Amino acid sequence: MFFRNVCNHKGTGRSTISNRVKELIEELLNSKQRLKWEKNMPKEDLHIKQAAALVVKLEGNSLFSSGNIAGAASKYSEALSLCPMRSKKERVVLYSNRAQCHLLLQQPLAAISDATRALCLHSPLNRHAKSLWRRAQAYDMLELAKESLLDAILFINECSQSNDPDLSLRQNKVPDYAERLVKKQMRAAWLFREAAIKHGGIHGEADAGDIQESDGSEWETASESDTGNDGRAEMDDDDDDSEWKNEDERKDKYDKATLKDLKHAYKVHLAEDQS
Repeated sequence: MFFRNVCNHKGTGRSTISNRVKELIEELLNSKQRLKWEKNMPKEDLHIKQAAALVVKLEGNSLFSSGNIAGAASKYSEALSLCPMRSKKERVVLYSNRAQCHLLLQQPLAAISDATRALCLHSPLNRHAKSLWRRAQAYDMLELAKESLLDAILFINECSQSNDPDLSLRQNKVPDYAERLVKKQMRAAWLFREAAIKHGGIHGEADAGDIQESDGSEWETASESDTGNDGRAEMDDDDDDSEWKNEDERKDKYDKATLKDLKHAYKVHLAEDQS
């Protein structure tokens, strides 16, 4: 009841709740109601819903592989509406797959939201490697270096402990794409970088060259090898986490003005959530 009163509040200024926050509150209320409803459902009906969600997810995977990213995202949303709330493992995959779609659709805020949900549902908590990598990329799109750096480091740590052949570090080697993103964000997050360059602590020309070389490289996806393929990854048989090499598309579509707008929108969104 409290949340509904908040949603209906007609305040002004800092007390006004954004439409996005209202949507999230409504979604939370609907999820709680759905969880209560599913408790009283026969197990057979829940199994049917779970099977239906799997079919829709596979349809989404097929659309993704064919290049219909928006269609795939829609299918993953439909699958989430069917998948029982207590089927956490399946919902982790769906949220993570949809986060990848949001990345390709240039929607970093939505990608962060879905990747975070996947991480919250995953067991152990916050240790789903592919969701960490996707969120690291989304933060990078918003030029949030510290957040991106943290997720990239956590991703590398999970890879080193994973039994998944797609994620495990071959011969204990850090994936090149992850290493490049970490180096990039370490430079970007270093508050005293300019002073260090001025006093000779960093060779400016070499550093600038490294930055130019690393631009876009972090967009390689987590399940692909360093050599890559034709640009489109095959589906993972274990959890169907979809991947896509989108380096060139991101470079073409994202200019600096757009990044600044997204970064500002993200900070406003955080401020509204905390007020």
